[in-house]
Amino acid sequence: MKLFLTLLLTLFFTASALAEQARVAVASNFILPMKSLIEAFEANSPYFIKASYGSSGKLFAQISHGAPFDIFFSADQAKPDALISSGLATAEHRFTYAQGKLLLWSNKRYSVKTVSEVLMGGQYNKIALANPKLAPYGAAAKSVLVELSLANATRKKWVMGENISQVYSFVAYGSVDIGFVAQSQLITSNVSGQVWQIPPSLYEPINQDAVLLMKRKTNKAAMAFWTFLHTDEAKKIIQAYGYETF
Repeated sequence: MKLFLTLLLTLFFTASALAEQARVAVASNFILPMKSLIEAFEANSPYFIKASYGSSGKLFAQISHGAPFDIFFSADQAKPDALISSGLATAEHRFTYAQGKLLLWSNKRYSVKTVSEVLMGGQYNKIALANPKLAPYGAAAKSVLVELSLANATRKKWVMGENISQVYSFVAYGSVDIGFVAQSQLITSNVSGQVWQIPPSLYEPINQDAVLLMKRKTNKAAMAFWTFLHTDEAKKIIQAYGYETF
């Protein structure tokens, strides 16, 4: 009898814990802001948030194959669109949570002052960018090279990161000379070297959308976090990491 009661209580508390938790899939460029958002949310909520990070493409594939996430924070709008089209999410529960910015960074110093000068000068052996097929920031980086007519000329120097976090590591540890990173990765880091601003005209705006996944709409923790994301407090946290909010 005692064993039965113990098992019953274990199942009850396990179910309760799961009911009080939401799982979110988050694009790699948004790791630091998400950690701050979760900390602020959990400080005044009975619910908990568990985050998984990766390239938008890989997370999208996992969700499409049934991964039990409640909210998807993509680094673009195309993948949330695709989830809505496939019936895994609804347009009603979708919004642009941030607009990102692409930068070019080296942990070395160069004499040139503009992104065009450094890229066209060719004084580098390797340049890192996130995989354009998986990561929206990688697609933006490729767009910059295409717009400057440098895609073919520099292709042999490309080092592909699976996501923008890996690109940051490549540059930080000197594995490559320069790399395309998200502004949010540098704004809170004490980075060395040189950073170049990239004219917005060289790539499409990086509007990042979130969607609440259809099967998870009854999760109270997910709904509470979704509501929190629309507050001024959440927007200020996101803005502190260099993103625009709407």
